[in-house]
Amino acid sequence: QVQLVESGGGLVQAGGSLRLSCAASGRSFSSYAMAWFRQAPGKEREFVAGINSSGRSTDYADSVKGRFTISRDNGKNTVHLQMNSLKPEDTALYYCAAGGFRVWGSTAPGNYDYWGQGTQVTVSS
Repeated sequence: QVQLVESGGGLVQAGGSLRLSCAASGRSFSSYAMAWFRQAPGKEREFVAGINSSGRSTDYADSVKGRFTISRDNGKNTVHLQMNSLKPEDTALYYCAAGGFRVWGSTAPGNYDYWGQGTQVTVSS
């Protein structure tokens, strides 16, 4: 079992930055692939970024490449999402997710086993 708690969301102007954090509790955090998803009102949950269990490999949705960076600290059981050059279309509820190491590379929400409660990101124009 893994419990995930996100933080760092808020209201920011277009062009600004935010850093989301996900604190994990439970056993064997370093064995899990981690990802960030987001869901805007009326839309399906979509993959944003993923990182493998060691942190050596990352993957991004085309819409955030070059602007967002995912990282993890296995010693502190945390995952971060640095978001720069934010756009109004980035407005959504952002979720942290964890899955077994074989999930690495998957962008499908259904493949992830554990989810946080979400943190709201709102980008004003």
